Amino acid sequence: MTPFKKILLCYDSTREGRRALIQGADLAESLGAETHLLAIATSLVGGGMVEVPSHVAMREEEKRIRDVLREGVERLRGRGLVATGHLAMGRPIDQIPLVARALSVDLIVVGHRPCGVVARWWSGPGNAVLLDQVACSILISINPSDPADSAKP
Repeated sequence: MTPFKKILLCYDSTREGRRALIQGADLAESLGAETHLLAIATSLVGGGMVEVPSHVAMREEEKRIRDVLREGVERLRGRGLVATGHLAMGRPIDQIPLVARALSVDLIVVGHRPCGVVARWWSGPGNAVLLDQVACSILISINPSDPADSAKP
């Protein structure tokens, strides 16, 4: 009996996101796990201030994130996995735990680059950490041997 029956892959189409998608897909495939893909629209969320984006900006961001989600689901399906896509709006530190709980996942997979933008997936304001917000395992995909990762912020 496998400990991971449902896996939530967090995807944002960055190099780190693609690496996490590949590693998560490998794991899901080898375990025969139910696979879910989450894309989160974050650019409409202000940094502590309430922003009121225009309807045009909101539509553009929603289209962009839907395209990211579609691309990720297509990548997974291209590997023969049955994947369900989920779209969320807000801060990843808030949305990932909500979706993980709603789906009752056993594992969350996120990509990370030290000191990079992708850190937003698992940390947030006030030192909130994804590890403290969920009741399941988390796989943080990182490739420290890739010199391109350490060369770029």
